[in-house]
Amino acid sequence: MNRTSAPDRPAAQAAPAAWEELVTSALLGTDRRPPATGGPRRAAPVALLDAAALETVRRRAGLRAAPAVRRPDPAADDPRPALPAAAARRLALLLADRPGTGSGGRRGTSPDLKELLPQWLAAANGHGYAAPAESLPALLDAARGRTDLRPAALTFAGPRALWLARLNPDWRFALRAAPGGAAAPGPDTPERVRQVWEEGLFSERVALLSALRSRDAAAARELLVASWATERAEDRLMFLDSLRTGLYADDEPFLEAALSDRSRNVRATAAELLSALPASALARRMAARAGSCVSVDRTRDVPAIVVEAPLECDTSMERDGVVAKPPTGRGQRSWWLGQLVEAASLGSWSRRLGGRSPREIVALPVADGWQAELHAAWCRAAVRQDDAEWSRALLGAPSAPEAGGPGAVSLAERAKLLGTLATAERAEWVAGFIATHGLSEAFQLLGVCAVPWAGPLGRAVVDALDIARDAGSYPWSFSGVMGLAERCLDPAEAGRLEGLLAVPDESEDAAPGAGGYWAEAFQRLMTTLRLRATMSEELAPPRPSGP
Repeated sequence: MNRTSAPDRPAAQAAPAAWEELVTSALLGTDRRPPATGGPRRAAPVALLDAAALETVRRRAGLRAAPAVRRPDPAADDPRPALPAAAARRLALLLADRPGTGSGGRRGTSPDLKELLPQWLAAANGHGYAAPAESLPALLDAARGRTDLRPAALTFAGPRALWLARLNPDWRFALRAAPGGAAAPGPDTPERVRQVWEEGLFSERVALLSALRSRDAAAARELLVASWATERAEDRLMFLDSLRTGLYADDEPFLEAALSDRSRNVRATAAELLSALPASALARRMAARAGSCVSVDRTRDVPAIVVEAPLECDTSMERDGVVAKPPTGRGQRSWWLGQLVEAASLGSWSRRLGGRSPREIVALPVADGWQAELHAAWCRAAVRQDDAEWSRALLGAPSAPEAGGPGAVSLAERAKLLGTLATAERAEWVAGFIATHGLSEAFQLLGVCAVPWAGPLGRAVVDALDIARDAGSYPWSFSGVMGLAERCLDPAEAGRLEGLLAVPDESEDAAPGAGGYWAEAFQRLMTTLRLRATMSEELAPPRPSGP
């Protein structure tokens, strides 16, 4: 039976028009478009708001029920242990923190919580905790806005993050960026692996290949070989780049074949990967070419390296990845020489240069102004081949003039060389650099040191900050290092900061008020270190009860 009478139908049809009338009045203003409702004693804005409230309730009450839809399947269970209650409350505070609105370079003494979130996530993942369900939306929102958070955040969020990402388009990044290929099929489902590889979106195929590469490098390579001939050039380049994970000798035949690819970028990437395998045929070919250009002149009073750069770039050199055309302002021959040396196996130089060690080779003078070019190429080779012995030789002693070492020509290059050293050795070298040269050039070098900083490195940083304070400058000149110290200094160093909290007497040449600003900065540093210690205690698993 139809319960809607004929007089009711026009009223129902007029409802959208009434709402549009109210919206128009709100947009134009009640002075220009007074609302149709309300008496003469009521102010027009009040009448408009009352009418809008009434119309909103009526519109909601009059909604027609939608057809029922199938409920989504429940999220997979997360078998990991629950986060301790104190740590869960801390996570909520970290996710709720927003950047401050202060100006003038002052941050106060409160810790910057948003910068502690990555460290908190790393520690939580180290304990193997599962994320509280109520924190997942805020966690995914934070990872959406900060790509640096995504690997740790998605590891912590677990399978429920992927379940949520399928329901909210704003979180779809989780399906592509899940660490370790969490969205990819497992090794026990080969049919599904093949289906995703043949039918999936490009992002899904990249995630699948990376996931397979991390657990079975040979299987990932075989999957790539099967479809290589039919892939687009830009896709081949992305897929080839995935071989950097776990690169090993068995990849050489495939990479050698890729040197003949029709795409120049694919050929260049294949050559770069082959040169990272010192025993590869390409590395040996490059060593032979480079060796014919570099030799030791023993006729001089002091033996020296002499260089005869290539006269041409032939087709075989181009096939092995040498780019023939140099950048603007760069000489052709020096450009070709640098590419040959950086791709040559570093182990070949000792045989070609009189059995000398890397340190002895780097110490030799280089004739005719070729030293910078030759040593820079050796630096690139040491990083590419992850050769710690050559890196030590090229870095030199941290106390050397300008701390440049024989071959390091820039801070960025030194940082890359340090990345090949063991954690403790890296921290020791940077501590020596800071002790000799201060903090003015230390920011990039500190960024490659493991967290928390080793004791000698932490003490060197604190001592250098103390010296900078005594020099009378403002702490804002060292805000980058101070920010790193808040995140990376061992919390055990907090006690050493107590003596730096007092405002020192200002000398005549000191910047006005600098002492107070330094005291504030050290107070914030100490507060942050103690907060980090508390966070670590909150994440510690509960001790078993018993006698």
